[in-house]
Amino acid sequence: MTDLDRRDGAPGVPGAAGAAGDAASPGTPWQEAVSLDDVRAAAERLASVGVVTPLQRSDRLSAATGAEVFLKREDLQAVRSYKIRGAYNFIASLDRDALRPGVVCASAGNHAQGVAWSCRHLGVAGAVFLPRRTPRQKVSRIRALAGDLVDVRFAGDSFDDAYAAAIEYSERTGAVVVPTFDHPLTVAGQGTIALELVDQLGGAPDAVVVPIGGGGLVAGIAVALHGLGAPTEVIGAQPAGAPAMLRSLEAGHPVLIDIADDFVDGAVVRTPGALTFGIVRDLVARIETVDEGRVCVEQLALYQDDGIVAEPAGALALAALDGLADRLSGRRVVCILSGGNNDVARYDEIIERSLVYQGLKHYFIVAFPQQPGALRRFLDDCLGPSDDVVLFEYMKKNDREFGPALVGVELAAREDLEPLLDRIALSGLDVQRVPPDSPVFHLLV
Repeated sequence: MTDLDRRDGAPGVPGAAGAAGDAASPGTPWQEAVSLDDVRAAAERLASVGVVTPLQRSDRLSAATGAEVFLKREDLQAVRSYKIRGAYNFIASLDRDALRPGVVCASAGNHAQGVAWSCRHLGVAGAVFLPRRTPRQKVSRIRALAGDLVDVRFAGDSFDDAYAAAIEYSERTGAVVVPTFDHPLTVAGQGTIALELVDQLGGAPDAVVVPIGGGGLVAGIAVALHGLGAPTEVIGAQPAGAPAMLRSLEAGHPVLIDIADDFVDGAVVRTPGALTFGIVRDLVARIETVDEGRVCVEQLALYQDDGIVAEPAGALALAALDGLADRLSGRRVVCILSGGNNDVARYDEIIERSLVYQGLKHYFIVAFPQQPGALRRFLDDCLGPSDDVVLFEYMKKNDREFGPALVGVELAAREDLEPLLDRIALSGLDVQRVPPDSPVFHLLV
């Protein structure tokens, strides 16, 4: 993990570049755009639609960190994500004349569900544009929540493609774009989580750990806690493969990044918002980046130990605790479990990434000599008693009985790797390890 510790960061004015598509006023200080009063007004709008979620103590994470860890269970929302708060607050704030052409949004899945649910409850027509790679589970949920009021459409392979299509649709039809994260009403809606957790905890926590994509959730929580005068340290968590907010803070203004890994799809954006950037810069103490494999480890622990289904972004803040234990030990900490829209078809990949991250699964290219018994020699001479071959595939399209093969080996403990490598070196066989950080690894596995 890497991080940016910003406890002594100086306040300033939001940067001039915003996230694609979200309404923001780059020249306006965030203090003039959104406040505790706006968060309280959002809470009043949301009061009648039942969005309050439980705050639950996690014995497992408390024991692992030495802190008293509580989970804010936004995965238990009607749409299994906190996105319902900002979407409903935005749409419910518009007058009927503005809503007559309907609404439209772009989303990787969760925001679209929040918009679909809100449209159905408010009787508003809408359209949602999704990247083609949106998990099927999220697509099915959007359609189930929307009923006949919302049209589900696909555009491109990224959020930016979907957003461009949503803007074109808005310009053509007059539909109002529902911002994903960079709008005062969206930020205020997400900030209602902070009001709830303070009430449920009986006071402000010492720290709150929040997943960050475009920044709407962490911005709303930070504004609310700041307005309450709470001494809470706000810590953001970003996926290592898409640290747009972290890179922007390092640069001093919102920047556009290349996405190295989009696995944590609910927290992947290429640039943060102008409004959210300013709030994060001024009010968030630290940004922690989390390896995607670590997120997978936490997803599996939630499922197997706690009986909780979390999507990658939902587990992100919890996974960040692994790198924050020393900082948070002895403190009262709330982690935002932001969503539970995980497709069961992804679990094979989750298990794979988890094993690789923990050092329990390794890949080798073995150039077997063209002679009988070569495979048996590899098994006998190289593998230990608890090592298990979980993949064996000849790599040549012809003459498949000989030549190089991709071999996957699963270990009982990460300490078993060095003895395995020693036995391979002594075997005399032509064996090349494929390390996880190698470009070849991602081509083969």
